[in-house]
This record gives sequence, structure tokens and C-alpha cells, in this order.
Amino acid sequence: MGDYGELKRRLARGWNTWNTRSVLSHVLLPEGLALNLGLKEYRNGQFLREALIGRQGAEDEQIRPGPHAYDGSYSALTLQWRDIELQVESATQGGDLALLLTPLAMQKRPATLIAEAALLWDRPGYASREDGAIVARLPQRTVPIYAAGKPVPEPNVAASGPYFALTLDGAVGISTGRPRNLDEIRALVGQRRSEHEARAACYGGLRDLYEAIQTSLAWDTIYDPQNERVVTPVSRIWNCNWGGCVLFCWDNYFAAYLASLDNRDLAYANAIEITRTKTERGFVPNFAAANGVKSRDRSQPPVGSLVVRELYRRYGDRWLLEELFADLLTWNRWWPAHREADGLLAWGSDPYEPVVGNYWETAGVNERFGAALESGLDNSPMYDDVPFDAEAHHLKLQDAGLTSLYILDCRALADIARILGRAAEAAELQARAGRYAGNLQALWDERSGIFRNRRTDTGELSPRLSPTLFYPLLAGAATPQQAQRMVGEHLTNPAEFWGDWVLPSIARDDPAYPEQTYWRGRIWAPMNFLVYLGLRHYDLPQARAGLAQRSRSLLLKEWRERGHVHENYSADTGEGCDRPNSDRFYHWGSLLGIIAFLEEGLLGGPEKPLEES
Repeated sequence: MGDYGELKRRLARGWNTWNTRSVLSHVLLPEGLALNLGLKEYRNGQFLREALIGRQGAEDEQIRPGPHAYDGSYSALTLQWRDIELQVESATQGGDLALLLTPLAMQKRPATLIAEAALLWDRPGYASREDGAIVARLPQRTVPIYAAGKPVPEPNVAASGPYFALTLDGAVGISTGRPRNLDEIRALVGQRRSEHEARAACYGGLRDLYEAIQTSLAWDTIYDPQNERVVTPVSRIWNCNWGGCVLFCWDNYFAAYLASLDNRDLAYANAIEITRTKTERGFVPNFAAANGVKSRDRSQPPVGSLVVRELYRRYGDRWLLEELFADLLTWNRWWPAHREADGLLAWGSDPYEPVVGNYWETAGVNERFGAALESGLDNSPMYDDVPFDAEAHHLKLQDAGLTSLYILDCRALADIARILGRAAEAAELQARAGRYAGNLQALWDERSGIFRNRRTDTGELSPRLSPTLFYPLLAGAATPQQAQRMVGEHLTNPAEFWGDWVLPSIARDDPAYPEQTYWRGRIWAPMNFLVYLGLRHYDLPQARAGLAQRSRSLLLKEWRERGHVHENYSADTGEGCDRPNSDRFYHWGSLLGIIAFLEEGLLGGPEKPLEES
């Protein structure tokens, strides 16, 4: 384990919102002692035991996430449920936790707060009521818990551990370690709030972007007890729908990159954990759930080496490269062995004997659907009606986007190899990058001025235009003249990709664009991010600045209005909430904001030389 073992121990300690099942659950690690907050209302006697950000049912709670320090020293959210509106704040002091709950709106009869103590994840210890307090007796320490508020008798709640029942006719508080009155709790919460706000204020004009990035990552970061790790899955709702915790390939690499803005340990943990999900065949899978179910037929866009290289650039820890190089190299070698189509690459899905059978692991295996899922662009019109080669196990479509990402992967991994003194591997990777970059020119369409995907069964160029066709810029495989044409004739063309809200995932003049569902026309932050990185390789300052500004505006629209960071957005209105299949707190949406940090020189960029150490 070495350096990473110590990093994991640093992350998995103290009070924080570690429990993926509820943002109202505050947990002490490593012991797993939880203070679970719930609400009982009196109109229908309903009990809200768990709460998540982004639920969309008519009767569901609505959570507006507020600030959340990575280390749990401060957090805030607003909850609305059945005419109840409540602010919940937390603060830590040493090893103690303080919670402050302030009613903002109530039913005629105040609701009751249920603050239950429990040991999660089958951890040893117990909690019991003792002399007006709750005392948790843990293997290495004893934690007393106290209430500040008006207690009420409330035996009829679905609690399975000792709890406080406090009427919410005014503010109430909970604290550990020693009794604290409401004034003391307010003072501690106010102090931690000010400290957190001061950290955000350091980002000046980018403060609200920083807050969107940092807040989405902090609320999405959880503890996965099955694998004993702190990690940042795409959202808590996705975790709960997948049995407790699920990681997705390029999503979690992007989480690592986002966290690198100001949290080295969390960035490293995400990069390492998603890489460690590597399958028996040697590739990082599309998804990997905590219970061992993973997509053993398909991978996802190869952005891992890029992200790991950028983490090294930012923090300079050689051990991270040593930890991940072998796995990244195995994954890199897997692509040409399994996805080559006449000298270029194609998305695919391999047959295999299921290890654990469920819908996601078996549907689409060695079929077009599985290959589309490997692209990460699940229902993209680019793959409509494209035949699947069941013998070669890939689409009959040479993919300009995949080939470009693979070239970038080779070059980033070659940089890493050189840092580690692996000259033979660096030469191997550079040679592979050069071969595919040369072959990629076969996809250049001189007539229309853009790279295109090409059918291998007919030899015809695909008419569908997507932001992935700008990825040759990211690979540095386009000539300066080609780059100028791609940007001038397509990227900044309002009939195709430009406008107030960019970039649509299929061109605006495509027949599928009006559908505006998932990858059929909606805006996805990873596409904006990767296209922006590609623009940095060329002398295209206006396009670069324009994409940065439009991406910023898109993120801040929903963030300021609703506190949401969406999975995807409408390319017509910039809304995220207009579609139910756009998760409302999906961290990669904040890639729209990280672009501004790159544009203003506050993060490194992939065009800068990598210094050896």
C-alpha cells in the first residue's frame, strides 16, 4: 500500500457526510458511528428518515446543497418537505461534531426532529441512553452525545437505535463530546462557516465557479465500506440505485481532475480507485459496482493517462505514477489488440462468461448497444444504424474521437514512462501514437473541412457531426490549417455547434437534435472540456475564450438558480431540470467551470512541457 495506504487513512477519518444513503447522516470514521437526522411531520404522520440531493418525485424531499468543506469542518443544506423548510448546518471542533437545525417554514404544528445514533456497516460498538444523553461506546473511545432543544415524547418512529426527539418550534442543536447550548453551537457553526467562506473568497472572480466545483465534489464524496475507501462516485442517487457504490470510468477520472484544483488526496484516491477496477482482461471497465459487478465486455473513453499526468504536473508525486503506470499501460495495449479496425479504432463489446449476472452486465454484450455504451455516449445518433461486427466485436465504424483520445493516451503515458525512466515503453507508446496520428488523416474530409467517422463496411464517411470530431485537436493530429477550418466552418457555426448554449452533443442541424434527450442533442460538460483542451494546442484564442465563457455561463445558470450541477443540459434553453434523466448533482457537470481556471492560467494545460524529476 505504501504512500496510498497512508493517504487512505488520512481521508477516512473524522466526522463527515460519509453515508451515501442520506445527506442528513453524519458519520465518524473510522468507527462508523452515525448521527442520522430525520423529520416526523404531523399532517399525515410521515417520517423522513433519509434524504438525497436531486430526487424528483412529487412527494420527495427537495435538498438545496450549500457549502461543504472537504474535511467536514462545515456543511450546510436547505431541506423542503411537506411544507417544512429547514436549514441544517454542521461544524466540527477537534473530534467533536455540532449540528444546528433552524426552521425556515413549518406546518401549523411544528415537526419533530429525530436524531438517532447508530453504528453503521456492522462496526463494533453500541449506543444507549444514559442520564439524558446518548453514549456511544466504541472500541477505542467513548462518545457522549447531547441535545439542545425542547424534547418531546415520540415513540412512534422507525428508528432502531437510541434517539433524541426535539420539537422544531425553533432552532435545535446536537453536539458530541460535551454539552453545548444553542449559543455555543451557533458560535462554532458561524466560525467554521466564516473559515470556509474565506477559502472560497481566495478565488476572486472565479469564486462561484469554485464553489460549484468544490461543493458538488464534497457532497458526492462518500465512504464505501465494502472496499474501505473514500471515493467520489457520480452521485448518491446513482450509488443507491446500484447497491451502495458504483464507479464509472471516465466520470471518476474527471472527478480526480476536478479535485486536483485544491484537494490532492481526494484527487489521487479517485484516480487510483477507478484504475484498480481493471478487469481480468486488462481494461478499466465502463462501470464497477462495490459488490464486484462490472462491465467485463467494454471499457470507456481512455482519459486515465491524461488525468494522471496532470495530477503529477500539479503535485509532483512520483509514487502516484509508479502506483498506476503498469495498469495504465496494460489498458493502453488492450485497445489496439481488441478495437482496431483497419488501422484506426472502433468502439466495441467483447463476449465473455458472466461473473455475476444482471441487466447491465449482460444486455448488449457483443452487440451494437454494448459498443455504444463503451463510447460513453450511450444513445448518440452517431451510432444509429451502424452495423456491429460480431466476429471482430466492434462497430463497423472507424471512430475519429476514440482514435484521437487513444493518441492522447499514448502520448500522456509516454510522458509518464519517461519520468519513470521506462525508455522502452516510452518509445513503444510514442511509436503507437505516431502510427495512429498518421492513419487519422485518412478521416479528414477536405470537402467539408472536418474529420469524420467512416464506415468500414461501405467505406463511406458518416454524415453525423458531433463534438468528438474536434478531438483530433486534442491529439494534436490536425494541421494548423485543418484546425482553422474545423473551428471556423463548424465549431463556431451557429447552424451546427455555436450559440448561447454550447456544445450540443450532435449538430443543431442533425435530424436527432430536436429530441434533446441524453446524448441526442443535449450539452455534456466532458465534451466541452475535451474540445477546449484541444483548442489549447492551436492558435485559436477567440474560440477558446468563447467556449470558456459560454461553458461558465451554462454552469452558473442552474447553480445560481437552484444549486444544481447537472449531468447534462438543454442546448436550446440551458436548463438541466427540463429532463428527468439529467441527474441534478452529478459532479462532472462542473467541468464546465474548470475550463475558466485553465483559461485564466490557474491550472496547467496539456500543451505545456512536462518537466522530468
